[in-house]
Amino acid sequence: MIKVLDSGSRGNCYIIQVGEEKILLECGIDWRNILKGLDYSIKGVKGCLISHKHSDHCKSFKRAFESLPKIYGPVEVIEKYNCHSLHKTKIIENKDKFKLGNFNIMAFNCQHTNSDGSDCQNLGYLIQHPQIGKILFATDTYYLKYKFKDVDHILIECNYSEKYMQDLEPYQMRTFKSHMSLETLKETLKTWDLAKTKDITLIHLSANNGNPKEFKEEIEALTGIPTYIAVPGLEIS
Repeated sequence: MIKVLDSGSRGNCYIIQVGEEKILLECGIDWRNILKGLDYSIKGVKGCLISHKHSDHCKSFKRAFESLPKIYGPVEVIEKYNCHSLHKTKIIENKDKFKLGNFNIMAFNCQHTNSDGSDCQNLGYLIQHPQIGKILFATDTYYLKYKFKDVDHILIECNYSEKYMQDLEPYQMRTFKSHMSLETLKETLKTWDLAKTKDITLIHLSANNGNPKEFKEEIEALTGIPTYIAVPGLEIS
């Protein structure tokens, strides 16, 4: 099961659960809401994967660090919270492979920037479990260097459409240009082998420059694959 706790600039957190095993993707919302999403029990949670250092993706890092067995993320995340612990935290780089319970995970580079335009270390994750197949997770990336195939479930950013950008101020343009547009996502998916893909979930939509209905319809028309918008409470089996 894939469960969305929240998605977007206000905060991001997702749960991947297979049987009694769970992992968190991001912890960018209040810890109380994460616990609520876990039915107030961290039993079976093998760890948390964090994409990058921006607070809407790692707001509850310290509570996750205190409560969960493992936290994985790029070095900028670990340095931000000064939680260097060989036992609890693990710095991950591009193409690193590791295991959490029966989840086999590989990290890959995503392309993101900070508000000043400087590069922000950002990772996506390819997650495989014998019972659920492969899950691809990529957020806050204006494009992807890699092509993927044989992915069962895709969680990928579709932040805005370029046609909504014409009247924005330059500082707003910088913000959105560090995220993936609908147009870029469509061109990206055209290059992937989607023969095994069961569903696509569009994550991190802009509140003001994203059109959920339009995005869903365009991705479904392009791929022929059931497409969902990541909203709190969405569950995909």
